[in-house]
Amino acid sequence: MIKSELVLKLAEQNPHLYQRDVENIVNAILDTIADALARGDRVELRGFGAFSVKKRDARTGRNPRTGESVSISEKVVPVFKTGKEMRQRLNLPQKVLKTAAQ
Repeated sequence: MIKSELVLKLAEQNPHLYQRDVENIVNAILDTIADALARGDRVELRGFGAFSVKKRDARTGRNPRTGESVSISEKVVPVFKTGKEMRQRLNLPQKVLKTAAQ
């Protein structure tokens, strides 16, 4: 699912809201999460998961095409860890998932 599909789905589930308002809400949520991660904060959504950042040290890599050694600088990358409820929901038997979707 891409962001525009998420907006459409939420707008369908909430007919009292305009689609542009739903899009603004989704963008505000995602921007707030991104801003918190940029500050180095952790964002936890209970039952869904937690976003955090992890520092990767500088290292020497290889260019796969030429085999040449390449210096890779240190960087910070986003990390997502699913919550317990999300893991349980993802691991439900297929029969239960089909019933829940209907």
